[in-house]
Amino acid sequence: MTVNRVGLVVHGGRPEARAAARTVHEWCGEQGVPCTDIDVWHDGGRRSARDEVDAAGDPDLVVTLGGDGTFLRGARLAAENDALVLGVDLGRVGFLTEVPASDVRRALDAVREQRLTVESRMLLTLRASRRLQVPSGMQELVRYGRGPMLPPPRVRTDCEAGGDWGIALNVTALNDVVLEKLARDRQVSVAVYLAGRLLASYSADALLVATPTGSTAYSFAAGGPVVSPRTDALVFTPVAPHMTFNRSVVAAPDEPVALRVLERSGQAAVSIDGQLRGVLEPGDWIGVYASPRRLRAVRLGPTDFYGRLRHRMNLTDAPAAVADGTPAPLWPVTTAPPDDLAHLAFPTRSDSAAGPGLSP
Repeated sequence: MTVNRVGLVVHGGRPEARAAARTVHEWCGEQGVPCTDIDVWHDGGRRSARDEVDAAGDPDLVVTLGGDGTFLRGARLAAENDALVLGVDLGRVGFLTEVPASDVRRALDAVREQRLTVESRMLLTLRASRRLQVPSGMQELVRYGRGPMLPPPRVRTDCEAGGDWGIALNVTALNDVVLEKLARDRQVSVAVYLAGRLLASYSADALLVATPTGSTAYSFAAGGPVVSPRTDALVFTPVAPHMTFNRSVVAAPDEPVALRVLERSGQAAVSIDGQLRGVLEPGDWIGVYASPRRLRAVRLGPTDFYGRLRHRMNLTDAPAAVADGTPAPLWPVTTAPPDDLAHLAFPTRSDSAAGPGLSP
């Protein structure tokens, strides 16, 4: 593809991220491509994703240099501008990022030469009974990262608003939308509706709705299922609920999940991809559903999600399963699949040997 402008989102606290950023600037200089650093906290102000991409000159490729948290910031900006996003892995878990820092120049060459796959991932958005606001005085208590909180979500002007259906907010979540308690000694009481029907009323530390991408984040830590990022689904997971039914529910992409704060509950915080964006009072509600936008993530080879899951989670085999001491092969089949299986997704032999990152 033709790269006309690059936006950089850098984890400034990591020297290796700053070094990788210099490499990206050098590459862009050699190619004659404008490159702008994007950082929502650069000058201590609170700016929206739209403000950020406007200031960066509407990049068509956003490169993130850091871990998954940095990638989430870049994904929010890329989705706002329908840009591609390339994640360079400098973190500790790295489910979202694509290439190691040592391969950043090769990765940019591959994008320029169109040796890439664009992976489309589901995003979440929401409606609410009222606009989301964070009460004054809370910002210093819940500071996010190294800078100020993001501004309150704007109202979408392209949607009908009001009445039973609430206010459409300009929100983009790649991982999850979370409703959680504010007081340590008091849980939130929330009625949960799936596809317009009451599922149950929960008293819990938090309730979250995740994308398949976010299923390996907070939802996973709370006991939720691992869902392939190739899937479109909404994953509802309660966190430490005081009830017998504590399971996750996986809903279809056209089945919204609504969360209503009950009358005698305490206040509830709304977090979007880990950032506090508002506080709800009893009687307020949010409805979470699949966004019409999609994230367009750059992949430089076939994605081995399950191999990455095994590696990142340090999965080991049960002793009883390998009692003879022979480890299981990564993928035992070395021939092409037969015609009746050709439409299915299988790893290739070279994928297993290469592991995550650039293909050899």
